[in-house]
Amino acid sequence: MGIDAIVLHSTDNVATAVQDLKKGQQAAIRLGRELKHVSIMEDIPYGHKFAVRKINNGENILKYGEVIGRATSDIETGCHAHVQNIESLRGRGDLQKEA
Repeated sequence: MGIDAIVLHSTDNVATAVQDLKKGQQAAIRLGRELKHVSIMEDIPYGHKFAVRKINNGENILKYGEVIGRATSDIETGCHAHVQNIESLRGRGDLQKEA
């Protein structure tokens, strides 16, 4: 069975779609030997991210085991995770570096 999205690290809370996904679809995601299915709640374009579990407002977004941003609102499981609900934490001069 093929997969619909990529998750590379056990801490990731988003997956990346490897094809266009449609609302109502059960997306297959594999992490190691585990196969998981996530109900897609809205259309997800190829290459875009979606939440594999509920992500709370202010929570870090984890992709490939790395923090790539922060949620600016709650993101429900199966919902699109993109610029409308994530702020970048990289390459920003307005954030102070942690000591």
